[in-house]
Amino acid sequence: MPEKKVSKDKRYEDRHKEERKAKCMIWGTSIERPLGEEINEFLKKSGYTKVQLIKAGYEALLDEAAQKDLSLAKIMDKYDDFFYDELEAFKKKKEDQT
Repeated sequence: MPEKKVSKDKRYEDRHKEERKAKCMIWGTSIERPLGEEINEFLKKSGYTKVQLIKAGYEALLDEAAQKDLSLAKIMDKYDDFFYDELEAFKKKKEDQT
């Protein structure tokens, strides 16, 4: 009987593999064990998930990057009223990169 369940599970996984890949992403990354244990302990005590940690960290990094880059900050804030000199500087920077 358990063999049938394993077989069914495998068929299900095989059938839905592409759907899962399109929906979610898995990062095969690692960090040093002491830091990982510290983070896990914090998450457990606080009731946060690893996904919430990743999202919050990403948003914090976006904010940090926006503080250094005015154009990025305006885009993030959906502020599209650029001044003429900013547009010219942006065009020049873009041309220099190509």
